[in-house]
Amino acid sequence: MTKPSARTRILQAAADRFYADGISATGIDAIIADAGVAKMSLYNNFESKSGLVMAYLEQRHTEWLELYAARLASSTSALERVLAVVDAYIDHAEAGYAHGFRGCGLLNAAAELPVGEPGRAVVAGHKAQVRGFFAEHLEANGCADPQEVASHCSFVLEGAMALSGLEGNSSALRKARTLILELAGGR
Repeated sequence: MTKPSARTRILQAAADRFYADGISATGIDAIIADAGVAKMSLYNNFESKSGLVMAYLEQRHTEWLELYAARLASSTSALERVLAVVDAYIDHAEAGYAHGFRGCGLLNAAAELPVGEPGRAVVAGHKAQVRGFFAEHLEANGCADPQEVASHCSFVLEGAMALSGLEGNSSALRKARTLILELAGGR
């Protein structure tokens, strides 16, 4: 088996540290030690810590899209596709993190980034895409105002994700799933 590239190891070490300890509390030296690379390898692959943070945010977004795509693949109705959005968040919460589940890694990162920082736009884009998925599936399910209901579903989901992060488990997300099912016109 081949050893992952230096870039892959650096990004994985950063992702683990950023999620467990936060971006600001994580130094470059800790990342390179965890990745088992020289400092120069980090700067050969990422122009700065900010560049590494951007790669981390994009990776988190891609990871969620993969969870969502897996859920979507087994959905057979518009209502099940609405729930696939929530179920992808539940899958995220139940992924088994070394230091416990801390909520949405994207929102955690955004909370640390100053207003105007490009990483916040990545997070906002992710959340807008999630809201768009809700709207698309709600419309296919016959919802009279899919944009408005999608906004409500997003509020419920984000609140549940924050609470689940505090509790360290998916129970609030499971309750949100029931509320979102009702909002979507299911029973």
